[in-house]
Amino acid sequence: MKQISLLFLFFFITIQTASSAELPVYSTKFDPKRDAIQDGRDAVKLAAETNRRILIELGGDWCKWCHFLDRFLDTHPAVKTQLHKTFVVLKVNVSEENYNREFLKYFPRPLGYPHMYITESNGKILYSKDTGEF
Repeated sequence: MKQISLLFLFFFITIQTASSAELPVYSTKFDPKRDAIQDGRDAVKLAAETNRRILIELGGDWCKWCHFLDRFLDTHPAVKTQLHKTFVVLKVNVSEENYNREFLKYFPRPLGYPHMYITESNGKILYSKDTGEF
């Protein structure tokens, strides 16, 4: 029985690692060099294909709360897996290097960072939330 449990644990960890590796780059890190508009188009396409909504996270490598959120998800793989099953995550960099103003002109003004937007799979905004309350 113990061998079966260890085997199950091995396969569970392998599946978790494989699914994280399959995430689009725009779901895994903030990158000021990325084209947020094209990433948004790609996220809408993927969301429509997979029947998910989109969670847009504004922030950057400078954002300590963004790192805190990433660490939380990395140490809680079940939560991270469920997040990515439910949403296509789109991380959009906002920094002195690239404010992504062209992308952000379509959204309500963020009040702080990280800031989250939830959209339908077609990109229609459902919710805008400053994370300060969290």
